[in-house]
Amino acid sequence: MSERRIAKDKGLVQPDGEPLASEFVPRSFGVVQKISEEEHWETWNSLTLTWDSQSPDRKETNHTVPFSLVAPGGPTTAGGSDGDVNVKVQNPLEATGLDLDPVNIQSSCVIEGGLSAATPQDLSDLRVFYKSRTEAMLRVGTTVTGFGELVLDADPEAGGRVMRLQAPQDGRPYVLLRTDYKSYVERHETSASMWKTLAVGCGAVGTVCLAETLYCLLQKHNDKR
Repeated sequence: MSERRIAKDKGLVQPDGEPLASEFVPRSFGVVQKISEEEHWETWNSLTLTWDSQSPDRKETNHTVPFSLVAPGGPTTAGGSDGDVNVKVQNPLEATGLDLDPVNIQSSCVIEGGLSAATPQDLSDLRVFYKSRTEAMLRVGTTVTGFGELVLDADPEAGGRVMRLQAPQDGRPYVLLRTDYKSYVERHETSASMWKTLAVGCGAVGTVCLAETLYCLLQKHNDKR
């Protein structure tokens, strides 16, 4: 029988098997990989003398391998020993808050039609093509804090028990952060304080505008009398 509870866990990211290798940077390994590609066209409009932009074509590919959070101070190799405290992370792409490290950014620009034209009408066929490709990864050895449901199950392969961190079944948030709990709370408190300050400021400005409007109306009424 498995045991379940809502918990917070923190540890170093270690793959359970072979890690993912970067497509662009040698000896850069991770457990989550996101490759984003964006293509964008702009065509010169000789009537309005402006660039007409088309909706960019975006494509994103995600890869992940099974990994665990190992208690800080433990081994840095996958697998570890029997005494290590490992928590297997289930479905990390379902979690929110996980920032990946930009590993490589490539961009290119191609101009079609030439730039030798002398008049705007000659530039009507000019097209500029931008293409960018970004690779981001959750690197091996990164410290991650997870908020979710901690399940203790039997492990048939190892003949023991294994802990898994997964999305809570009661609808609570499933969060993976590259920071600690205190920093996470402080960031949200700062954000809440900022929105509160903006709300107070907007309310004060609205009150001043309303008072000024009422004063002008009252002044006009007195002038008519």
